[in-house]
Amino acid sequence: MEARFWHERWESWKSGSGELGFHQDEVNAQLVRSWPRLAIPGSAPVFVPLCGKSLDMHWLRAQGHPVIGVEFSPIAVRDFFEDAPIAFREETRGPLRRLSGGGYTLFCGDLFDLEPADLEGVRGCYDRASLIALPPELRQRYARKMMEILPREAMILLVTIEYDQTKMAGPPHSVPPSEVEILYGEEFEIERLETSGPKPASPRFQERGLDVWSEHVLLLRRRPGRAARE
Repeated sequence: MEARFWHERWESWKSGSGELGFHQDEVNAQLVRSWPRLAIPGSAPVFVPLCGKSLDMHWLRAQGHPVIGVEFSPIAVRDFFEDAPIAFREETRGPLRRLSGGGYTLFCGDLFDLEPADLEGVRGCYDRASLIALPPELRQRYARKMMEILPREAMILLVTIEYDQTKMAGPPHSVPPSEVEILYGEEFEIERLETSGPKPASPRFQERGLDVWSEHVLLLRRRPGRAARE
């Protein structure tokens, strides 16, 4: 994946010379409204890909879920634990660093290095800023990897945005529900839970030339008889 790009974004943010764009200072309202639709037992682990230091993970943990995340930036991973603060231990797991404590397990490294065993028992996945962070040439590979590593029982709550890509270059990229169907439709049933917009884009993206966008909240369930890929 685009490791250098994301490392530079986090380093510039840490130094005060840049903005992240994707990090929110409060829990995502769409998560709070839509997560109960998954009806996942509170004790079941959940997975947050490209998690950054998202406050949404604290909300998921407050529902009782052990939280597993993966993130490129060691800055983001360490800040997540230190900001709380949460005591953690760190170990090497192959090409990944694994930091764990307080009901959280965050892998520092490339999502494509995760193995199915790393997500054993996961029943839900929350993707707000992962798929839309990736350029078109990586999104198909990403979807295949997700289908490989997620247990069969796991559902995905996916938040995407849709906008005129001639007005702003991603990330975040425009990923309409029609593309989600192409990426995941063979193995997942896709239910649209919520669509908002077109509405004014957030100020930081208006500064980049984007006037309006739409947001979509989708629930993906594995089709009956479809198993995680070998």
